[in-house]
Order: sequence, then structure tokens, then C-alpha cells
Amino acid sequence: MRALIQRVTQASVTVEGTSVGEIGAGLLILVCAMPGDDFDTARALAAKVSKLRIFHDAAGKMNLSLAQTGGAALVVSQFTLAADTSRGNRPGFSGAAKPDEAETHYLHFAHCLREFNIPTETGRFGAEMKVALINDGPVTIWLDTDAP
Repeated sequence: MRALIQRVTQASVTVEGTSVGEIGAGLLILVCAMPGDDFDTARALAAKVSKLRIFHDAAGKMNLSLAQTGGAALVVSQFTLAADTSRGNRPGFSGAAKPDEAETHYLHFAHCLREFNIPTETGRFGAEMKVALINDGPVTIWLDTDAP
């Protein structure tokens, strides 16, 4: 799986003008399932995200995890993270998992974050979404897991 993680003070996602997910301080996580991913891949990524020490401690150092701060996660499916731009100017997306598989792994990733006691909201898989955020820092981190 692939994820782009942004530390935020707030984030929201709307579909057709209706809010479907909203958080305060925490992480906006854009996630893409890749061919070969499975439930274990989604769980491993969720564990990594929940423990990633990118929040400030009392001394102002990035030393605390999302789990330690009590922050929330907004998880948004984004197949375009699998874009292949190696040929021409139009990206190809064959590196993303097929939609039915991708949705299953995306939802399992969000489920695993909840199991790690992270309050988690989601976007709507396959929908045209509008995502709003206030990036904190800014802190933006790219994560890839190894497919099994």
C-alpha cells in the first residue's frame, strides 16, 4: 500500500456538497492499494501510521505519535498515488489495485486504525471528493509498504 500522510490542524471531505468526514488535529491520510496488497499489508501500514512520531512534544520536538496525542485520522482513497509518469505526459494508473480489491483494503486500513484506538473518519470510495485541510508544519510524509 502507499500513503501520503499530512499532519493537519483540521481536515474534511465532502461529496456533492455534503460532508462525509471531518477531523480536528491529526492526520489526513491519502491511501492507495497496490496489486498484491492484502489485509496484513493494510494492518502493517495502519500500525506504522499510528506509531509514526511526527507530533511535537512539550520541548517542541517531533517525538509523539498520533496514538499518543489523541489525534484523529481522515482516510481518503486516492488511486492516483499509483501514477506512472515514466512515459509521456498522461499518467497511467495500472499500478493501482483493481477497484473491488482497493476498496476492501482501504476500508480494512481504516478499520485497523480504529482498532489501534485512533478516531477515524473516511471519504467515500470511488466518489468525486473535495478535500480541505490545514496542513500543520507543514509535515507531509510518503509511506510505501512492501507487497507480500
